[in-house]
Amino acid sequence: MPDNFLSQEEIDALLGGKNDASPSAGEEMIAPDQYLSSDAAAGEEPQSLEFILDFPLHLSVRLGEVKKTLEEVRQIGPGTVVELDRIISDPVDIYVNGKLIARGDVIVVEENFGIRITNIFTPLDRVKKLK
Repeated sequence: MPDNFLSQEEIDALLGGKNDASPSAGEEMIAPDQYLSSDAAAGEEPQSLEFILDFPLHLSVRLGEVKKTLEEVRQIGPGTVVELDRIISDPVDIYVNGKLIARGDVIVVEENFGIRITNIFTPLDRVKKLK
């Protein structure tokens, strides 16, 4: 498991509970709504949401793609140019944990590449793209 992910034991320790759902002798079951603040009951986000805001997510950008045969892939070496299916002015796809969530333009920030977000897909848009 990568070092930047929490183990089940660490998650249990943060939540202050055990992995099993049944209380041990002398332990009291706490209903989930007891963890929520009065603000959460009024429709606002519970303060316990802070626990998950620093969970690592994998954000990646896809410039384009191309299909190649096994023979063509075997011939790839240093100096080989692989032409992708997009032109330079096309937006790039932005994925979070493998799910397409947005598109953007490639920019240069100092000496690094960056992405300027131009379009964020709604959950409904993402479902339509599956068809």
